[in-house]
Amino acid sequence: MRTYLDFEKPIAELQGRIAELRETADDGAIDISADVARLQAKSDKLLRDTYAKLTPWQKTQVARHPERPHFKHYVAALVEDFMPLGGDRAFADDQAILGGFGTIGGRRCVVIGHEKGDDTASRLKHNFGMGKPEGYRKAIRLMGLADRFGLPVVTLVDTSGAFPGIQAEERGQAEAIARSTQMCLGLSVPMVACILGEGGSGGAVALAAGNRVLMMEHAVYSVISPEGCASILWRTADKAADAAEAMRVTAQDLKALGVIDRIVAEPTGGAHRDPAAAIASLGGAIGESLDELSALDGDSLKRARREKFLAMGRL
Repeated sequence: MRTYLDFEKPIAELQGRIAELRETADDGAIDISADVARLQAKSDKLLRDTYAKLTPWQKTQVARHPERPHFKHYVAALVEDFMPLGGDRAFADDQAILGGFGTIGGRRCVVIGHEKGDDTASRLKHNFGMGKPEGYRKAIRLMGLADRFGLPVVTLVDTSGAFPGIQAEERGQAEAIARSTQMCLGLSVPMVACILGEGGSGGAVALAAGNRVLMMEHAVYSVISPEGCASILWRTADKAADAAEAMRVTAQDLKALGVIDRIVAEPTGGAHRDPAAAIASLGGAIGESLDELSALDGDSLKRARREKFLAMGRL
C-alpha cells in the first residue's frame, strides 16, 4: 500500500473510495466504470493542485518519503556495468556512502552517493544515509581514481547529514568532510552533483561541490534540518515549518539564489509515485551536463568550479 503524507489525506480518502468501489463490484454485476473514472479524475486534479503549491515544509516531507528512489535505484537504472569499490584503505567500508566505476549514457565515469535503505534492515545497514569519516575518505579515494584516469564524477546526494556519533567525531569527521569538499573542488575532471532527496549540511556539500549541481524538483538542500534550526532558534522542533520557510530550502529558492544550476522535473505527485520517470529525467539531465562540461580542460574546470562557489553569497 502507498504511504500518504499528512497533507495528502484528501487524496488518500479519494483513492480509498475508488478502492472500495472496485472491491464491491468485483463480481462484475454492477458497472462502476463511470463512477471510478469521475473519482479518479477528481483525485488526479487534486494531486496536481496540491503539488503545484507545496510549502517548503511539505517539500521536506516529500524529500524524505520512504518510497522515494535512492542511490541503488538510480544506479540500477542508469549505470551500466557498475563495479562497486569499497573501503577507505584505513579503517572500514562505510555502507552509507557507496561508489564505483560505471557507464552512464555510453560515458565511463565514477559514481558516488549516499544510500539510505528502504526497509528497517537496510536502513540500519546503511545508517540511514549518514556517512562516517571512512565513508567520506572512501569518496576521496574514488574521486582520486577518477582524476587519475580522466573519468568524470557523478555524485548522488541524499542524506540528512553526516553521522554525529562520538566515534565518528573521534575518527575525524569534520576533517574527512573538509578533505572531501577540497577534493571535489580540486578535480581536473567534470563533476556533476545531484541532490536526490535531502541535502543536509556538510555531509551533503562534501559530495556536492561540483561544476554542475542538479536538484530534483521536490528535494531540499540546507545547512541544517528544519527541525534542528527550529530547536536552536525557538527551542522547539514544533517550529520546523517556519524554519523551512525562512531557510529557503527548496530547489526553486536555491536556483534563484544561484546555489544550484538546474531543477530536474519530477512526475506529478513526486518521484515516489513514478520512480522510473524520475530516474529517466535525472539521467537525461546528467548526460546533458556532462556533454556541456566535456569541452573544458582540467584547468578550466577547476577555475569554473572555484569561481562558482566563491560567487555564492557575494553582494
